[in-house]
Amino acid sequence: MTGLFLYPKRRLRKLIRDGEYAEAVKFGESIRGNFEGDHDFMFIMGSIYYMVEDPRKALDYFEKAASLGEDVETLKLKANAHLDIGDKDGAEQCCRQVLKIDPKNPEAQSLLEKLEAL
Repeated sequence: MTGLFLYPKRRLRKLIRDGEYAEAVKFGESIRGNFEGDHDFMFIMGSIYYMVEDPRKALDYFEKAASLGEDVETLKLKANAHLDIGDKDGAEQCCRQVLKIDPKNPEAQSLLEKLEAL
């Protein structure tokens, strides 16, 4: 059990796996200062906030994760968070960024087509 305390991200993932989202948020916020430059941590925290339906807070973490290194998964979740808060332009921008990385990404293509049709 000491491994969970030596590896805080492992503990965070365990809390998520166990469905203890409130505890995961509390723990994650308590250790954030140690992981400001850690893409994986920012992605995990953004995902937790997205799961607990706090898209604005999720977006803060996804923005930070994307600034540390763009990847398709972060950008797709970031697009969804933008949609959840009613930011169509932000969602479109994320889809375009995904398509720069993965030009044939079907999810980003489909969402972008839907957004452009609105």
